[in-house]
Amino acid sequence: MRTFTSLLPLLAFLWASMAAAHGPVRQKVSEEIVIQAPAEKVWNLVKDPCGMKQWHPEVVDCSAEGNKKGALIKFTLKNGGWIHATLKKIDDKKMTFAYKFNTDDVSTTKTIVHANQEIKVPLIPVANFSASITVKQEGDNQSKVIWKAAFYRAYMNNNPPEEMNEEAGIKAVTGFLRSGLENLKKVAE
Repeated sequence: MRTFTSLLPLLAFLWASMAAAHGPVRQKVSEEIVIQAPAEKVWNLVKDPCGMKQWHPEVVDCSAEGNKKGALIKFTLKNGGWIHATLKKIDDKKMTFAYKFNTDDVSTTKTIVHANQEIKVPLIPVANFSASITVKQEGDNQSKVIWKAAFYRAYMNNNPPEEMNEEAGIKAVTGFLRSGLENLKKVAE
């Protein structure tokens, strides 16, 4: 019994150390916008992933290997960067499509030194990114577009650099989704 009692402080220290040093936590961002246009009109703009170059201000070019599950989509962005995503699902009846990409599927913006290592910072500093865009009818001549994303920060180890922490990922994803939806509204209305 005495041995167990003497181990309690050590066990408490180890538990506290592990609790303080956690890895990345899955983040979720959801943006939506109401558009004064029928859902079918908006869906026709959204349903083709490469159609994004017509309504997203950051996307200047796109190519896709079809419009079916598993198709590779290559987005070229205004700043010269790129994203290679995979189409996960498309459903015309539910007016939704989903796609995903990982850190290696995004161009890098710069290289930094962190923890004595050179690290490439991805354009969108996230890992295991998945998203869906859904269009819903909201009244006679109104629709709602919902763009949801889930991801981890780009730096998967503890103590991430500022450029690759949760806040950087949330800021980049929120900005990309919001600017896309705002411009989609302008194009659709």
